[in-house]
Amino acid sequence: MAALIKATGVTSDADVDVKSTESGTLLTLEQRVAWTAKGYGFQAMATVAVAALVVRPGTTAIATLRNQSVSTNLVIDEVFAHNLVGTANSAYSLWLCSHPAGMGTITNDITVRNSLNGQTAGGSVVHFDNGATVLDDGWFPWGASERTVDVTTPGGVVISPVYGRIIVPPTGGISASIVADVTGATFTVGFRWYEVPNSEFNNT
Repeated sequence: MAALIKATGVTSDADVDVKSTESGTLLTLEQRVAWTAKGYGFQAMATVAVAALVVRPGTTAIATLRNQSVSTNLVIDEVFAHNLVGTANSAYSLWLCSHPAGMGTITNDITVRNSLNGQTAGGSVVHFDNGATVLDDGWFPWGASERTVDVTTPGGVVISPVYGRIIVPPTGGISASIVADVTGATFTVGFRWYEVPNSEFNNT
């Protein structure tokens, strides 16, 4: 028997009809697109380049993002870095460290900030710190992010797709560093993320 299915709209909270193909396959909106439409998406990037590490990261991060909210989760979408000054034929990769709830406070440095849907970025619930001192909660290389540098200035961009596989809880954080084979390579590091309210996140 045919039935009309309704659902709650992601932006209006009003009942809407669920649509499908003629064969009955439901047509859905990718979750990150819906979050972007609701104004949950943000990005921030350091304005000052920092030298890469030549050892495993420890208690000093190149960039740290802390969730200042008590009612919002940060769904990390991507972490990226721009190689401002390179050394010919060097290689580098992004390393990430996830910090649990209750991490120490960090300063809120000047960075380039923006939203993902054309809205103001001033409403973000995060602090972004360049060179923060953090606990070594476990650093890992993330993604297929290694590149070989053939030029000096400017260099390439490396992106680690996270796509929600790291979630920063209220008062938690995430740090990023670059490990390379030379310290002559310098980088500006940034994050893209979605700020999803706890009430909605738990029902996703």
